[in-house]
Amino acid sequence: MMQRLLSPTLLLLILFLLCTTTYGQSLAPAAAPSGATTTSGQSSPPTSSPSGPTDINAILGKAGKFTTFIGLLKSTQMDSQINSELQKKSKPGFTIFAPTDSAFSDLKTGTLNSYTDEQKAALTKFHVLHSFLTISQFQTVSNPLHTEAAANTEEFPLNVIGNGTQVNITTGLVNTTVDSTVYSDGQLAVYETPQVLLAQGILSPQHRHLYLQSLRMLLLRQMILPGRLALLLILLMQHVCAMHQLQYPLEWRYYPYGC
Repeated sequence: MMQRLLSPTLLLLILFLLCTTTYGQSLAPAAAPSGATTTSGQSSPPTSSPSGPTDINAILGKAGKFTTFIGLLKSTQMDSQINSELQKKSKPGFTIFAPTDSAFSDLKTGTLNSYTDEQKAALTKFHVLHSFLTISQFQTVSNPLHTEAAANTEEFPLNVIGNGTQVNITTGLVNTTVDSTVYSDGQLAVYETPQVLLAQGILSPQHRHLYLQSLRMLLLRQMILPGRLALLLILLMQHVCAMHQLQYPLEWRYYPYGC
């Protein structure tokens, strides 16, 4: 009789002890996972998350004020060339001076539309250096810098002079500054400029012919000279202009005779 009464009691006691043990284990502190931050403040070295390939269009697009320059990079396929080189993760990298949309708006109306494909390509490449340069490196860099436009720095002169955090840019036609650093990762540097960088090699020599035509009319109509002598003087002037352009490519458009 007593065994029948004790059996349920014994069972309840065992069940109570089991529940108490389980509840106590749930309140015990869990062990810190390996590599996680602990109460001592020490943590495991951070792991770098995988990132996609560098994309110049995405970088400029994220900034939100380089739509026109992005269009030039795409139309001239300079974006593909830059991205392809960056994917190789090899030196020397790139430095890009990116004019803002406001900078392009400051150009004379219809300027870009009047440019040929070759001129647009030259304009775009003139803003690209095939070397990675930091702001501080502009203080010691050798000028003029070689751009992707041409190896000839006479028609495409780019002088960049750093003075502390101030960076000045001159091309012979444009004087401007670097406003800010848009992007820099040790391989690609993108700097914002408030003006479009123009060089003599980008401009069309069409206006030179207009000046020569005006000079021809001046000699033929207003000067009392035989026709052949006037023509000889015109040819001589053309030769002088050509030689002047070759020797002084930056100043030829300001030649006093308009050539």
